[in-house]
Amino acid sequence: MLTNYLQMAIEDLVALKELTSLDIEDIKLARHDAMFERIGMKEERMDSFEKRKALIDNEIGSLLKSHPDSELSELLDEDTKNKLTLLREHLEELHSLNRYYARFVITVGEFYNSLYEEILPIEKDGYTNKSPKVASLIELRV
Repeated sequence: MLTNYLQMAIEDLVALKELTSLDIEDIKLARHDAMFERIGMKEERMDSFEKRKALIDNEIGSLLKSHPDSELSELLDEDTKNKLTLLREHLEELHSLNRYYARFVITVGEFYNSLYEEILPIEKDGYTNKSPKVASLIELRV
């Protein structure tokens, strides 16, 4: 059962990596609508991965409880060990992809914020409060 959970978790990670790679390509080309359409798919895969990870943790915990004097490496067969290694590799790759993607997200976010502040200037009042300045480009008449 543990190997099945591991395989399904690996499949979730592979799908998340593919979706993140698509997001990276789309953010480079400013295709934000395509990125937003994938949010639901990514959330489903993340939920699925988290559930499967909990099942994996429970299975490993049960194994260790039933054999308290044994090391985990002694209890697992070679296929399960390989899948655990593969799971870790995919997690590390996804982490790297997400860090790379975050750079684009932050850059695009800062660009839009600076553009917004150019159109509607904002003065920072303390740490959290912001009050709009009189805009030089826009004149509001009441």
